[in-house]
Amino acid sequence: MRRARSWWILAAAALAVAVVVAPIAGGAPAANEGPAVLVSGASPIAGCLGDQANSGTNFPDSEIEPWVSLNPANTGNLIGAWQQDRWNNGGSRGIVTARSLDGGLTWTTNPNTKSSICTGGTPANGGNYERASDPWVDFSPNGTAYLMTLSVDTNPGGFGTSPNAMLLMRSTDGGATWGNPITLKRDENPNVLNDKNTLTADPNDSSFVYAIWDRLVSPPGETPNPNAFENAPAFRGPIWFSRTTNGGTSWETARQIHNPGTLNQTIGNQIVVLPDNTQFNGELVDVFDMIQNIAGRPPGRGFSLQVIRSTDLGATWSKKAITIDRHNTFQGLVVDPDDPNAATRPVRTGDIIPQVTVDPNSGAIYVVFQDSRFGPRSSIGFTQSLDGGLTWSSTIKINKTPTNISVGNQQAFNPVATVLDDGTVGVRYSDFRNNTPDVAMLGTDEFIIHCHPTTPTACTNAASWGAEVRLTDVSYNMRQAPFARGWFVGDYVGMDTDGQDFLPFWSQPAGDPASAFVRRVGLVP
Repeated sequence: MRRARSWWILAAAALAVAVVVAPIAGGAPAANEGPAVLVSGASPIAGCLGDQANSGTNFPDSEIEPWVSLNPANTGNLIGAWQQDRWNNGGSRGIVTARSLDGGLTWTTNPNTKSSICTGGTPANGGNYERASDPWVDFSPNGTAYLMTLSVDTNPGGFGTSPNAMLLMRSTDGGATWGNPITLKRDENPNVLNDKNTLTADPNDSSFVYAIWDRLVSPPGETPNPNAFENAPAFRGPIWFSRTTNGGTSWETARQIHNPGTLNQTIGNQIVVLPDNTQFNGELVDVFDMIQNIAGRPPGRGFSLQVIRSTDLGATWSKKAITIDRHNTFQGLVVDPDDPNAATRPVRTGDIIPQVTVDPNSGAIYVVFQDSRFGPRSSIGFTQSLDGGLTWSSTIKINKTPTNISVGNQQAFNPVATVLDDGTVGVRYSDFRNNTPDVAMLGTDEFIIHCHPTTPTACTNAASWGAEVRLTDVSYNMRQAPFARGWFVGDYVGMDTDGQDFLPFWSQPAGDPASAFVRRVGLVP
């Protein structure tokens, strides 16, 4: 049984840090909103460097790329995960988690994830890696939690050129403790990097959990490019997959499930599970970014969103990918609008990472992503499928960033979506609308927008998206964030729901390079 929203508001009113969400011009105000809650604090692993001091620049007390999941067996229990103490040239000192038992009002940090040396990893438990990245956490229906990380060594050649692995940890106590890592895939070839992993617990059956990632391979015999790490172009990048069918007791041997061909790669794979009802049978749908370097093959050179499907819980996958969007300029790159050197000092965002969610009742699939076609550089694109990913609606722009401001401040980025029990779709994103022309200050804010699908196709009309709500009470300075090929708070950020309210979970500079925040938002019907 979900906790009533009135409980959150009464408790929030008692907090000294309680704040009021200000209505945003052009959008209806939110109802039943809670305070912006600071989830992270000082680094719990500050005494551990993990890597050699000359291996790069570390940003202590930075918590970036946060992901969050709510326990369906106990909706007061949430787990957040993030990169702790980011390095400028890839990864962090380790993945740290935090859990809440009161719906997100208070949090307890747990650095003992065993994702790296600094977080309890040892040769004996299989977590003895110098750095970790790409945190992803999810709950099964029975309350078992799973955490997946990319864990790496940097020597001898740098991040992504030394042993790297996909690690999986399990918690049966709501995130209070994590078991020893299970290695899903490890590579020691300096030309190979397992990258951009995601994890999906099957909402229909607690026995099944699905892990998916891309495996980047540089040309054989070629010296690895020093920038060829984390989302880098590759010689090829097929999709790899593993699953558990027994609730995490064991995992199947990782295997390749889709090969895009030489000189092509995938990235940003994420699985959603359709409802098990009269229309669908719990099929799996994997949405990803296809980066194609060969012009002679459809959909042509460039970037496109694609889908593969499984009708047997991941045992087999469709061989031919379905193209969602053939617009090869969907990649929305973001730059600092006030920096004359923006080309060399960009804002690093999830420009090649689509985000997907599914309505657990209707089975409608929603995909959001950064898109450059609407101008000036990056807007939030939206498309949906009502038939299990077989066909898709035309892409529309949904962010409400004002267009009567400077062109540079109109950039929107890092979207993430989820769905309430009544079918309302919420999308969180960042933009620069409140930025001022000051090179030292890149004013950034967080927003959430929603659409209630009164008809199955209502959300394919931009006019159906309204009630934008500002999540940040004061603009933060993106230029205080860690610099890792750009000002960086993550290639993705998280959001979940208890079915009644949205729970956006993001990272922003807050007196330190970056801290994790959560806020409960219940929108006006």
